Amino acid sequence: MRLIKQNFERDGSGFVTLFPEEPEDMWYAYNLIRPKDLLRASALRRVTTESATGSTSSTRVHITLTIRVASLDFDPQSSQLHVSGRIAEETKFAKVGQYHTLDLELQRNFTLEKDGEEAWDSVARGIIKEACDPVKSADVWAIVMQEGLANLAVLTGARTVLRQRIEVSIPRKRSGHAGDHDKGLEKFFQTTLDTLLRQIDLNESKPILLASPGFTASAFQKFILDTATRTGNKALMAQKANLVVVHSSSGHLHSLNEVLQSPEVTARLKDTQYAREGKLMDDFMTSLRKDDGRAWYGPSEVEQAVEKGAVGRGGGVLLISNALFRAQDVATRKRWVRLVDKVRDVEGGEVRTLSSEHESGKRLDGLGGIAAILTFPLDDLDDEEEEEVEADIPNGTSNNLQV
Repeated sequence: MRLIKQNFERDGSGFVTLFPEEPEDMWYAYNLIRPKDLLRASALRRVTTESATGSTSSTRVHITLTIRVASLDFDPQSSQLHVSGRIAEETKFAKVGQYHTLDLELQRNFTLEKDGEEAWDSVARGIIKEACDPVKSADVWAIVMQEGLANLAVLTGARTVLRQRIEVSIPRKRSGHAGDHDKGLEKFFQTTLDTLLRQIDLNESKPILLASPGFTASAFQKFILDTATRTGNKALMAQKANLVVVHSSSGHLHSLNEVLQSPEVTARLKDTQYAREGKLMDDFMTSLRKDDGRAWYGPSEVEQAVEKGAVGRGGGVLLISNALFRAQDVATRKRWVRLVDKVRDVEGGEVRTLSSEHESGKRLDGLGGIAAILTFPLDDLDDEEEEEVEADIPNGTSNNLQV
């Protein structure tokens, strides 16, 4: 993403003009645009005109439209973002109040305007900074496979995207017909390699994870190198150092989580964003299993821990899902923004916003979307919440209805 222009007022309102350059940028735009924002972008709109004789004709014209955002539709597989709303500025071909859906496109500017106090909060500005950072974590390719099945995925700094699912029928090994199995396996490997080559740029040096139960991944690695030697493909042979073979329990995509936790992979990818976030989630779960009072999850418990100063300098970490910042309710979003600002700017703790499209983010979503690693142990935060609820019950009343 390229930042073209920005103008933020002291009250938090303002606008930004961005130039999306790659599919990943649409994910950032999806997390940045919210209902009630003003979005200006190029559009293709059907216009009907009437001639002097009364006949009508319909044509499509390219215009620039500004809409008041009502809803967003993001397709993670194709990285397409559709933003719908009512037209906010009249043009020659469109009246205010008419409904339109803008399809944001690569290599075309769009301008996003937020009005209202603190509309451009620290989280929104952080998304812009991350999206426009030229040294974002490099992509990593992964093939999770078993005989006859392969899932090709790409891991970026923000999400995990399944690019292709490959299925090839392979005959079972039978006495006297071993050749049929070998031919089927070779066809499967060739199909998988052809798919991989259509997706990656061989001129780039990025890790390629090959994961499977048994020896399927090792055999596929050998097939890749043998193919490169046989065809004289030097660019493919140069990828030898990038191929990382690792064990997985199955060839299904959900096994990628365990792959990313394996020592050989974490050592190779230690400097990438999702590896650091994955380790933080592992550290959190380890502390949670120990029940040492240093790991808490859930909105109320984490907020109590922050208020007590336990998520600050010296190892305090706030883990929060980016899904919470897409809340339709302004007050709900401000609640999480204030919490993030307090931990990072006041307490001096670390804040990690995890993508709900990554395995680590999905694990966090399963815990309510928010968790914290504390600098010192706190006990019975959940009991304190129960006591507060009981305190709200008037004397002489009970939770149970008696007849």
